[in-house]
Amino acid sequence: MSTRGGVLHAPGDVRVEDREPRPARLPFVIHVLALGTFLMGTTEFVVAGLLPQIAGDLRVSVARAGLLITVFAAGMIVGAPLTAMLTLRLPRRSTLILALCVFAAGHVIVALGSSFALLLAARFLTALATGAFWAVANVVATRVAGPGASSRALGVVGSGAMLANVVGVPLGALAGQLMGWRGPFWVLAALAVAAMGLIARYVPHDGPGRQAVSIRSELSALRSGRLWLALAACATTTGGVLSAYSYVSPLMTDRAGLAAGLVPLVLVGFGVGALVGFLVGGRLGDVRPHATTITAAAATTVLLLAICLLSGYAVPTAALVALLGLFGLGANPVLISLAVRFAGRASTLGSALTVSAFNLGTAAGSSLAGLALGSALGATGPAAVGTAIAALTLIPTVTMALTRRRRLCPAFARYEPQ
Repeated sequence: MSTRGGVLHAPGDVRVEDREPRPARLPFVIHVLALGTFLMGTTEFVVAGLLPQIAGDLRVSVARAGLLITVFAAGMIVGAPLTAMLTLRLPRRSTLILALCVFAAGHVIVALGSSFALLLAARFLTALATGAFWAVANVVATRVAGPGASSRALGVVGSGAMLANVVGVPLGALAGQLMGWRGPFWVLAALAVAAMGLIARYVPHDGPGRQAVSIRSELSALRSGRLWLALAACATTTGGVLSAYSYVSPLMTDRAGLAAGLVPLVLVGFGVGALVGFLVGGRLGDVRPHATTITAAAATTVLLLAICLLSGYAVPTAALVALLGLFGLGANPVLISLAVRFAGRASTLGSALTVSAFNLGTAAGSSLAGLALGSALGATGPAAVGTAIAALTLIPTVTMALTRRRRLCPAFARYEPQ
């Protein structure tokens, strides 16, 4: 680490004047892709607010209805890299349109279905399409924005999903109350069709410069140690944050003594923090990628520890949860950008693996947090688990920074692989 002009710098960070000029304004297509991720983020979490209605209509328990969330997460973990490989030879614009088409079809099936097994299958199918869209959208965003603004572009694309937590999910729950639980799925299907038209119009053709790729060349990217470091950071940073966030309701009510009716405000605070974090983190990541990821990991660890220590006080804990959204997820667009870069020619696979890593971290973190909730730690258990997981993020982020420094420094040239 070093400081220049009072600013923290990590080894291997490149000063802005040494990089390509950053465009003042991102292309409009970036915002079109953000609309797509808004739909993806909304459909992933809107079910949580509709579970009692779904369970009652289909005559299953609420716990069993919760499998609609679990199967979606599983589909994202498996689906992102799988569909990335299956659509390898398709133009990226065609892949995005196809993903939205499957996405819309999956929602129509859910809206019409009367069998719980059919709904599970439709949710899994939708998750496959979501993983494919997210992976390809990240690659398109980095290509369109250029190296000088790739993290900023990914921050905007990812902010669509963050906005879904603040706006999309609450509106979906409200629509479910007014229209019945099937109503939000009809709306999402219609919005996906509209998004297909925007994608067809604004996403550019790959162009003649795109090199032909094969599954073998894509898989060769898996030999990159730095790619795996970036993926490890994706999993641990999300796992740490979501460990605490998944069980923030019992923390605020049982430990902090907050009225249950005020908990949604805490969740909105987290969502707003995450939205701002994605946008700010993306901007900083284009200038100081390694400093951004290391600082975010350290700040997240400290915030989670502070939540453990101050969880008996409602106002400080609510403020810390909002800051957790800001710092805890702010480095995600930078990590995606690094993974795409480290994957080399296999950029789509690299992007797809980040989707899997984020969801794997979420699944593992929330599972461990659930066990901790039932332990002697009680309501603070999930935050304690999150602290430990978030601290692990410092290992891959610092290693990536040191590796970058070693690659740039002539004194370490003899250690570079030939």
